[in-house]
Amino acid sequence: MHIDGHTELIAHIGYPTHSFKSPLIYNPYFKHEGINALVVPMGCQAEHYPAFLKSVFQLTNICGALITMPHKVTTVGLLDEVSPTVKVAGACNAVKRDVQGRLVGDMFDGVGFVRGVQRKGFDLTGKRVMVLGTGGVGSAIAASLAMESIAAISLFDINTASMEGLAERLKHEHPQIEVQVGSNDPDGHELVVNATPMGMNEGDPLPMDVSRISPNAFVGEVVMRTEMTAFLLAAQHQGCQVQKGSDMLFEQIPAYLEYFGLKTTTAEVLRQLARLGH
Repeated sequence: MHIDGHTELIAHIGYPTHSFKSPLIYNPYFKHEGINALVVPMGCQAEHYPAFLKSVFQLTNICGALITMPHKVTTVGLLDEVSPTVKVAGACNAVKRDVQGRLVGDMFDGVGFVRGVQRKGFDLTGKRVMVLGTGGVGSAIAASLAMESIAAISLFDINTASMEGLAERLKHEHPQIEVQVGSNDPDGHELVVNATPMGMNEGDPLPMDVSRISPNAFVGEVVMRTEMTAFLLAAQHQGCQVQKGSDMLFEQIPAYLEYFGLKTTTAEVLRQLARLGH
């Protein structure tokens, strides 16, 4: 990659940085397209983060920042303005400076899931959806689904406080959507999302009774393993259309590129160019 005085930086801020995948996906794409930008991993521990986020945006050649663990929740309180998705998710993973010089943020963890489902031909309008697991990823997916004119959403998590907190934020931001909590029965839902680690491996307990999922339903998974999980195999056996967790990763990057005002692309192109060691 050719780095010069015109190179724009995207800070990838988190700690520790060893497992960061984004530089291995964005940078080969930038190189291929001749875009003079670079994603740079920046290891920043929690106590230094608020000051560092402010100072990194003092740079004149900063394009934006990708925010990852452990800073996604803290970021929400450090910005001048956040999107409705951030408000519902309670976390933020993209920051940029707007034309007025304010720091603004959005959340793309759930957008990748939603875009993947839509590109597979599933229309979310008026649908009844279920999200199991209301941690970081589950909350982000619920927040993105709520932006797509769904009719109803059911949430389930063994952590009642997290489940009920997400339900309240959804009702506040999207009063038109029917929100239910406390049941993991997928019957009557047209989209079912497993945002828990359950059902990863053969022989694991599954997060729900898969036989209760309608064969016409769409079933998605967030575990980033590229192969099919035991849960997805069971759903596929039931006759359902499915989406793997890794689709979510590649599908969210075009949304980030658009957010940062860079030339966008498709998940397929990114997969072909990525250097993830597969």
